[in-house]
Amino acid sequence: QVKLVESGGGLVQAGGSLRLSCVASGSIFLINAMGWYRQAPGKKRELVATITSGGSTNYADSVKGRFTISRDNAKSTVNLQMNSLKPEDTAVYYCAADQRDSIVYPDYWGQGTQVTVSS
Repeated sequence: QVKLVESGGGLVQAGGSLRLSCVASGSIFLINAMGWYRQAPGKKRELVATITSGGSTNYADSVKGRFTISRDNAKSTVNLQMNSLKPEDTAVYYCAADQRDSIVYPDYWGQGTQVTVSS
């Protein structure tokens, strides 16, 4: 089994920055792709960014140029640096991981961390 634990959420003003981190534990040898999703109130959960085991990245159009995903395989962590935050970035952010090297329907989810951006 794989456990994902996020940290780093909080309240920030528009234009500010936050850095989310996710640490994987347990059967981490099962993990290949990792990523971040988010879910705003009343909306569906959506993909934010993904990163393969080799470091290839993919971003939602809404965050391109503002968010950067990275991972440290030695520490079993994935990070999301979020800059130039907007009120519409407000959501619960979830770390995700997959046994495949691309994420379509993640095998594992974290519990989520709240990000609130005030205008």
